[in-house]
Amino acid sequence: MNIEHLKLFLRVASTHNISQAGQELGLSPAVASAHISKLEEGLGVRLVHRTTRKVSLTEEGEAFVPHAEDVLASVGAAQASVGSGKDSPAGVLRIAAPASFGRMHLIPAMKGFLARYPDLGVDFRFSDAVVDLVEGGFDIAIRNSSLKDSSLVARKLAPDNRILCASPEYLDRFGEPASPQDLRNHQCINLSGLENWVFDLAAGHLSIKTKGSIRADNGESVRDACVAGLGIARSSTWCIYEHFQRGELVQILSDYPLVADTALWAVYPSSRLLAGKVRAFIDYFADYYGSPPYWDRQTGI
Repeated sequence: MNIEHLKLFLRVASTHNISQAGQELGLSPAVASAHISKLEEGLGVRLVHRTTRKVSLTEEGEAFVPHAEDVLASVGAAQASVGSGKDSPAGVLRIAAPASFGRMHLIPAMKGFLARYPDLGVDFRFSDAVVDLVEGGFDIAIRNSSLKDSSLVARKLAPDNRILCASPEYLDRFGEPASPQDLRNHQCINLSGLENWVFDLAAGHLSIKTKGSIRADNGESVRDACVAGLGIARSSTWCIYEHFQRGELVQILSDYPLVADTALWAVYPSSRLLAGKVRAFIDYFADYYGSPPYWDRQTGI
């Protein structure tokens, strides 16, 4: 049984499109279709229904999916046990990551990463939406929120420290809040759906419902509005550290820490063993960010 045919079949099962699945694996539509036909011939059953508009799995195809996944997992384990027979990981690493973090802290590191692993290619999807790793065919995802999916394996790359900040211009005009309760009298810039700011006080948690004229669905937009003097923002230090260094933002209410159960995680499906290219990525970036991460070291936060 051809392993590449199994990989293609699983991508067809996810995409319901032979041409798209083939393209992801570097195959022409004709070659991809021929590979599926060969797999069917070898098994003696039809795995997919083909129409001019889409592809769907047959009952036998649906039943075959978990077995194909098990075979590929076993092959991955065998390769990992002997280093895959290669001195360096090879292939394409498909990564999903939040848009702002990807632009600021993944792309700048690619030069060093690819120099260390010249046989690897990287295919990014930058989106603030939480993607389905298995459905999307991703090897790994970066997430900066609490993890709820027990089917994922995760490794912490760095803390995601969040603080309140404002521009000197805003503080000159409206004054600096002395307590979390004072925020009710200030313009606050929020990420969509995150208007409640929760503080960890000696007496317990205090939740403040903030308000303001600006709300956005992107962390860089919130930060940029804060730099422009439009209000107070809650932001991750990895997003604002350069503006702190330039004096464009300052921390406020530092004696009142925010409650945040978050970190920067590298996650991958538990059904996949840790392939060499995934291990290479995780090890490289855990070292690259450092402990504490470079964005906190450079600001002293």
